[in-house]
Amino acid sequence: MDHNDHVALIRAAIDDWPGAWADLGSGTGAFTLALADVLGGRGSIVSVDRDGGALAEQRRHMESRFPATNVRYANADFTGALGLRGLDGILMANSLHFVRDRDPVLRRIVGALRPGGRFVLVEYDADHGNPWVPHPLSFATWQRAAPTVGLAGTRLIGRVPSRFLGAIYSAASETPARPSAADPSPGGS
Repeated sequence: MDHNDHVALIRAAIDDWPGAWADLGSGTGAFTLALADVLGGRGSIVSVDRDGGALAEQRRHMESRFPATNVRYANADFTGALGLRGLDGILMANSLHFVRDRDPVLRRIVGALRPGGRFVLVEYDADHGNPWVPHPLSFATWQRAAPTVGLAGTRLIGRVPSRFLGAIYSAASETPARPSAADPSPGGS
């Protein structure tokens, strides 16, 4: 896959959703660069990875390709507390498959989204991994799992063939929006 493939996988979920985004488990930044490209200067990015060397490489690529993009780099493990709040969107591209016990991690991550925030997952479309992709989750599995961690409206937005594990998909979900004061109360008269 190249940059255009990365952009194509996430564009439908992000194009209409500028704002404050985080890319969790961003590595050297293939999808962070795609996110910057899609946002086109209409937002900011927090790029989180536990490999400081990968973040340094990512920063060099970002500064040469998208110098006007507002990016903050956080050398941290996304499975722990990150102190992020009120995000408009979170992107996890090829990072969730490294987490065996996903639900507690995802609940904490989803808690960083504002009401109505968007969560975009890029993952291998398989439920059995290998040493390099130990815990993938197929789109069907993600559709069932997303509501248990506080996400709704999960939909497939992209899919590409892959030499490893058949295919890679992208999916978008949202956190429920809080009802406004003008909305009638549930079960109201």
